[in-house]
Amino acid sequence: MPDQPPPPPHSEAPNPAPASDQPVQQPVRPPARRAPAGAAVLREEVTEAIRAAVFAELAAVGYGRMSMEGIARRAGVGKAAVYRRWRAKLPLVLDLVGQVAAQGLPVPDTGSLAGDVRALLEVSARALRHPVAAQIVPDLLAEAARSPELAEALRATLRDAQGAVVTAVVAQAVRRGEVPADTDPGLALDLLAGPLYWRLTVMGGSYGPGALDALTAAVVAGLTRGA
Repeated sequence: MPDQPPPPPHSEAPNPAPASDQPVQQPVRPPARRAPAGAAVLREEVTEAIRAAVFAELAAVGYGRMSMEGIARRAGVGKAAVYRRWRAKLPLVLDLVGQVAAQGLPVPDTGSLAGDVRALLEVSARALRHPVAAQIVPDLLAEAARSPELAEALRATLRDAQGAVVTAVVAQAVRRGEVPADTDPGLALDLLAGPLYWRLTVMGGSYGPGALDALTAAVVAGLTRGA
């Protein structure tokens, strides 16, 4: 009789279940989650086209008549592209205002309060002289007078964007011993922005280099009193 092969080694795997007439139930796996189409990646060129369209729409029709549909049409995109980024025109405009307020306004560090103030005045005057800004800013402020929500949002946006820069300038001047330690950054912002807005936006005037120098001296004199 030929040798029989040895039995297979003992395995820790469980013995197979006895055969059954019932079909074997396979484990149910949840369906694979698909990445949302178009929502994960927002194309920067589309975002910039929308921002440019907002500027144009504000200048053309004003905040009150501006619509998300008009913005999309001017930008050459679908409405969904606009709503994917901003849920309504108020947060869209505030995002734009905050971005513009912060752009081109780095914290100057010229080594003196007078130099820092002069740099801030120059940049701010250039921004207010821009033709689009000359149309948009008065319209937004007029609309804010009728809309408490817009008014508060504008105040908060501008305060955060420009207030941080002026606060840093005041802190530098305090460290240099040029102004008292209790100098109010809010007052400094009023002294810097108030005259510019009055002359350039309300009166439609201009600020040449000589006028900016005189305004710089007045702001510094007001801030250094008691230092």
